[in-house]
Amino acid sequence: MKKITLGLALLALTNAACQSNATTSTNKSTNQVVINSNGNPPAAINHNSMNHDAMNHSDMQSSPNAANAPYDLQFLDTMIAHHTGAVDMAKPVTAQTQNKELIAFAEKIIADQTREIAQMKEWREKWFAAKPAAMNMEMPGMRESMKMDMAKLGAANGEDFDRMFVGMMIPHHAGAVDMAKEALTKAEHPEIKKLSEQIIESQQEEIRQMQNWKVKLAK
Repeated sequence: MKKITLGLALLALTNAACQSNATTSTNKSTNQVVINSNGNPPAAINHNSMNHDAMNHSDMQSSPNAANAPYDLQFLDTMIAHHTGAVDMAKPVTAQTQNKELIAFAEKIIADQTREIAQMKEWREKWFAAKPAAMNMEMPGMRESMKMDMAKLGAANGEDFDRMFVGMMIPHHAGAVDMAKEALTKAEHPEIKKLSEQIIESQQEEIRQMQNWKVKLAK
């Protein structure tokens, strides 16, 4: 009897061990637990990769003690957030207008600013690895240019969307130009100064283009 009991106990332990080699994750469509077989803990959710197209950027707050961080770190974190806002604003264009010029314009914004975001993130990792976030809403041009009602923009279509997009993107670009102009005198890294020159040149030209569209759309 003892041998049978011991055998059953060993069998139960073996089954439990097999089950414990699986880890769990959540099925997003059903909120049910899904069993994975790799034996590793489920990966943490990267909230930075989530879709924030409808977020209200005007609610953004400065990082704690951002103003006390090195200027170059403040610039990188703040301009990354600013560029991300432009990309978020440009993403709905293809689906919400038939204006081919505006679609091409939005695609250029996404390509250019996504590339610049990647470059700034690379510099941040190189120069300020492991430093706390230093996004500063009080940097020149930041707070005013982030007053974008993404929900309202997402609900518009056709020429209404075109007018709203141009009306929001002009001051947003202007904020980037203001921030970049300050960086020309305050930044320590020449790479940031060069990037700032590029931002000023390209976004001032884009502002002129959007101002022309704004006049046409007003008629």
